[in-house]
Amino acid sequence: MYPRAFDYLAPETKEEVLDVLAERGDEVKILAGGQSLIPMMKLRLASPGTLVDINRVPDLDSISIGNGHLTVQALVRHNDIVNSELVTTENAAMASAAPWISDPIVRNLGTLAGSVAHHDPEGDWASVMLACGAQVVAESRDGGERVIPITEFLTDMFTTSLQPTEMITEVRVPRYASRTTHEHAPPRGGGNYQKLERKVGDYATVGVATHLELGDDGGISKAGIALTSVYPHNLKVTEAEHLLVGSQPSDELFAEAAEIAKSACTPASDVRGSAEYKKDVVRVFTERGLAASLAGAQR
Repeated sequence: MYPRAFDYLAPETKEEVLDVLAERGDEVKILAGGQSLIPMMKLRLASPGTLVDINRVPDLDSISIGNGHLTVQALVRHNDIVNSELVTTENAAMASAAPWISDPIVRNLGTLAGSVAHHDPEGDWASVMLACGAQVVAESRDGGERVIPITEFLTDMFTTSLQPTEMITEVRVPRYASRTTHEHAPPRGGGNYQKLERKVGDYATVGVATHLELGDDGGISKAGIALTSVYPHNLKVTEAEHLLVGSQPSDELFAEAAEIAKSACTPASDVRGSAEYKKDVVRVFTERGLAASLAGAQR
């Protein structure tokens, strides 16, 4: 099947993109990597009247550090994250997840910002962002810049709070360090992404993202757990997070949090496995992910 007819625009400045969105917002889709959008257009699950290709817009393809965050701009590809020393140093959950994203072709073209905007419940990045407590930065011509917590940005399956006149310019992810070296260093932390897939490049049968930060006493000061492919949308397991925060880490504590995660998810039985099997994988992966996150934080 072929996509329906559409206008194709390739602006060369961010201001031009925002002008098009202000004038045609309801009919526009932004093209960055296109790894989700183009297949949906071919199936006519998406039929934008105007496609705005932002790949010619400069200064939207960097990964940087600022104000306690790791900033990933809109045109940063998955493989840019895989190969980034900054990501490896500053956020282990992202570094752990990046090589699991789809297949090499998709990783060469697809973007973190596009994946989060698409919000496929089987997508990996949304879970990592939920576990880490990321923020999405959106801009519009008339409204300026809006910083949206990821929990407010991801509203439902394939649905976000991004307005038709807005474009995502960057995603901000908290950074942490494996050791504190000076007064303004980020907190000690660690993260991990566990993924079960039938074959390389497949959607997750189960995915679990974890994030821990430790206080000066070695106790857990912040915690994040989010699940992929086992709920109608990427699921942040807040009850398990609340259990962890304020406690000293232990195998028993992690096992209790894993049982909460198992109970919170509602996977469907399909060719990838039975619902009960997937729930038990969630339990095992949550324990493994928390243990790996703790090990990273204690280095």
